[in-house]
Amino acid sequence: MTERCSLWSALSAAACCFYRGSFVQFSKEKYILDSSPEKLHKELEEELKLSSTDLRSHAWYHGRIPREVSETLVQRNGDFLIRDSLTSLGDYVLTCRWRNQALHFKINKVVVKAGESYTHIQYLFEQESFDHVPALVRYHVGSRKAVSEQSGAIIYCPVNRTFPLRYLEASYGLGQGSSKPASPVSPSGPKGSHMKRRSVTMTDGLTADKVTRSDGCPTSTSLPRPRDSIRSCALSMDQIPDLNSPMSPISESPSSPAYSTVTRVHAAPAAPSATALPASPVARRSSEPQLCPGSAPKTHGESDKGPHTSPSHTLGKSSPSPSLSSYSDPDSGHYCQLQPPVRGSREWAAAEASSQQARSYGERLKELSENGAPEGDWGKTFTVPIVEVTSSFNPATFQSLLIPRDNRPLEVGLLRKVKELLAEVDARTLARHVTKVDCLVARILGVTKEMQTLMGVRWGMELLTLPHGRQLRLDLLERFHTMSIMLAVDILGCTGSAEERAALLHKTIQLAAELRGTMGNMFSFAAVMGALDMAQISRLEQTWVTLRQRYTEGAILYEKKLKPFLKSLNEGKEGPPLSNTTFPHVLPLITLLECDSAPPEGPEPWGSTEHGVEVVLAHLEAARTVAHHGGLYHTNAEVKLQGFQARPELLEVFSTEFQMRLLWGSQGASSSQARRYEKFDKVLTALSHKLEPAVRSSEL
Repeated sequence: MTERCSLWSALSAAACCFYRGSFVQFSKEKYILDSSPEKLHKELEEELKLSSTDLRSHAWYHGRIPREVSETLVQRNGDFLIRDSLTSLGDYVLTCRWRNQALHFKINKVVVKAGESYTHIQYLFEQESFDHVPALVRYHVGSRKAVSEQSGAIIYCPVNRTFPLRYLEASYGLGQGSSKPASPVSPSGPKGSHMKRRSVTMTDGLTADKVTRSDGCPTSTSLPRPRDSIRSCALSMDQIPDLNSPMSPISESPSSPAYSTVTRVHAAPAAPSATALPASPVARRSSEPQLCPGSAPKTHGESDKGPHTSPSHTLGKSSPSPSLSSYSDPDSGHYCQLQPPVRGSREWAAAEASSQQARSYGERLKELSENGAPEGDWGKTFTVPIVEVTSSFNPATFQSLLIPRDNRPLEVGLLRKVKELLAEVDARTLARHVTKVDCLVARILGVTKEMQTLMGVRWGMELLTLPHGRQLRLDLLERFHTMSIMLAVDILGCTGSAEERAALLHKTIQLAAELRGTMGNMFSFAAVMGALDMAQISRLEQTWVTLRQRYTEGAILYEKKLKPFLKSLNEGKEGPPLSNTTFPHVLPLITLLECDSAPPEGPEPWGSTEHGVEVVLAHLEAARTVAHHGGLYHTNAEVKLQGFQARPELLEVFSTEFQMRLLWGSQGASSSQARRYEKFDKVLTALSHKLEPAVRSSEL
């Protein structure tokens, strides 16, 4: 009797879920679209903090958005984004604009055989192939190499998403199960749509990687996908029968250029074996266009479609989500032609060598340790990185437009000239000049191939996390403290009224806000905030009172937003969005790495006995993100400084050599760092007490 009751209860529950499936789906979409902006922002941050090999960690990856929407997002030549193919499960499409025309390139997959038993997938457009899509994108953005020779399209300006992938899918009604067309082998109609009682976690694109025998028939053996290409997604229960059902014949030829056969042997020589990778047999439509020299005819639905009217993803009160059918087979238009190289050809050999050289220093070092010295041309081109022992700052040989060859510390005429230059432009222009110099010093911008060879890595953000990046860390610490001291001197050198100093304080606060928000430069943001937080400036009570009276908004911005944000940065609790960051907050990291001994308890967050260990671990963990996203910081800096016309005098004012000569003179600039800082601390204290003398206890 008990068993019958249990069976009846289970059947009743199943029937209830069966008839209420559509309601559950609607509620889920409504729940996603009605999420608060704070929740969406936090979810986006979590996505962007993933490993750099994970597509979701890159803001230029927009997931499952319609073809028409992607075309409206790329508005200028060079704009690009990566999206999922809506009709070929597990495939990715590059959408870009070149010569005022929106182009779509499906990213090819090749099977690379590294030994007799190990194979993995690489991604390419025509020649160079990489282990994951982010590396492919970084290569084409950094080298400005055309995506295809026929189109000549160059990508360099990413179109970043501002919402999490889950929200974008819900906005366009493109859930994981919505793009699956009705077919004889898959459930369709109401029955398939109702069976969404629960979901399981599957690997996106799993069925796209079936090994194909020489006769073109799919087998049941799955290729091991690299970890960086695995993307978890919720797969509805009504899709499970599709994955287990026999595959219907597809019109795609196994030798299609879209998935060319490439076999690379890195172990003992063996007979080459051709392994072709077909397009996804489950989700593919028969009308899917091919990446081959012959152009497929345009579908009827494509010819009558106009572009999507929305130029970007917007957040607001959600209207009913458009279904996939409203876009009329969105991914069935033409793809631009790509011609991957044929194995054995000269182009294939060049692509092989380029692919090996494009690997990061860590990947090459790992292969060296596992397999020994490699054979072939790549082994000859490997260069041991140079350990730098001298600073990149040389005040003695600095050629200046403003400072004479021999100068004394804090010359009055020079200080007046600097003050005039800083007053001539607004805070945003100053922030751009500061960011440009910062990115050049930190090797985010201006990195040549020769520099990359000497460093052993591509970007300075990766170098400063490595042992041989010690000199770069020391240079950044020098720049940070010198910048803070110069800004403090600019404020304390204002010997006029308290109103004048309050106005200067307000502009300095605006500079900090621009560095944080507009430029995404956390390095100089921390330096400016460090100057404002110096004891010699924070003790100027009359100046701060005047600031609160005359510039109330600036005072509130400093106290309520900027200071708490910097505190969160130093504690490792909060960070700016990666899509907006040009220079991450690396000061705690480089300070920790350059500590000769355990720091005593002090103002640093890691000096606290209560939370010190957690803070240290948070910053060390953040070092992984900093090292992985060097290319993203480079791209963001290029975008934010695009078209910027810098003034040479202002660039010089914010250069570290100029600041060292200004503060310590031509002779004192070469003395030891500890001695210079100790002396100048006394100078700042004297200037502060001269402006507002300390009140004696007898006068109270």
